Amino acid sequence: MKIVLQRVTRAEVRVDGEVVGKIGRGVLLLVAVERGDTQADVHICARKIASLRIFPDRTPMDLALAEVGGACLVVSQFTIAGSIRKGRRPSFDRAEDPATADALYQALCAELRGQGLPVETGRFAAMMEVELVNDGPVTLLVMSQGGVLI
Repeated sequence: MKIVLQRVTRAEVRVDGEVVGKIGRGVLLLVAVERGDTQADVHICARKIASLRIFPDRTPMDLALAEVGGACLVVSQFTIAGSIRKGRRPSFDRAEDPATADALYQALCAELRGQGLPVETGRFAAMMEVELVNDGPVTLLVMSQGGVLI
């Protein structure tokens, strides 16, 4: 599982001009489910995201999401699983099939909610417009394979 985490002051996602998910302070999570990902990957990533101390207080990276009343905007983005090593067109061979990917994407949202975090989402497999104000900017990669962070 590959997740691009961006600390934001606000973010929203639109489908066909309609806002389907919107948050204030928190994190935008762009999520790619890769072949072989399991519930163990979902669990380890959700726990890590919920516990990351990436918001300022006494130090620039001092508080976690819940401590600042932050929320998550979770957007599926299979292109993060793409490879550009060969040729000029990206290969998406590592991306999980849509039915399995959607189930794990939904499981990640549920795990984050289970950590006590407010969660908004995009619409799986839809063409989306994502708007954000990156705070910092702070952008991190959260990646797991076989239920272990890498």
